[in-house]
Amino acid sequence: MVNVPNAVWIDEEGRIVRPAEPAGVSDAIRSRNRKTGQLPKKLARLIEHRRSFYYNAIRDWVEKGSASIYSLPSEEARNRISQNSNDDDMAAANFRMGVHLYQKGFAKDAKRYFVEAVRLKPKNWTYRRQMWNLDPESDARELFWKTVDALGDRPYIQPIQMEDIP
Repeated sequence: MVNVPNAVWIDEEGRIVRPAEPAGVSDAIRSRNRKTGQLPKKLARLIEHRRSFYYNAIRDWVEKGSASIYSLPSEEARNRISQNSNDDDMAAANFRMGVHLYQKGFAKDAKRYFVEAVRLKPKNWTYRRQMWNLDPESDARELFWKTVDALGDRPYIQPIQMEDIP
């Protein structure tokens, strides 16, 4: 998982039916008013519509199982799961070391491990948020929006690959 909210659909046999994906949210959140947190009404309705659509897709899958149009064939589900690279593994190790050092009271030492984890896995927003929230010298909200803005036209939240989603 590299962002929140994410969902993974796993059936009773432990098979991943849909790998990690944004659970009914979209990049529309980038249009939030930075001071109030409010979304324009049209976008708020779109997000609610997408969320409702996503929840209904889950219900469809729960009712119909593999016959649901939202249930992915095993091969497609497998193809959508990104494979870890050496950088991913090193990023995870650096992140864990950062958490460990932070918990032991070595916040300044932990920071360089968090920075390295983000450098190695820049699309992992979970690493970024944790780093920002554990750093008493940073304003996590300001850093979040600054980093989102730096994406330019690239998405913050990857679109869901699901039939008919609005």
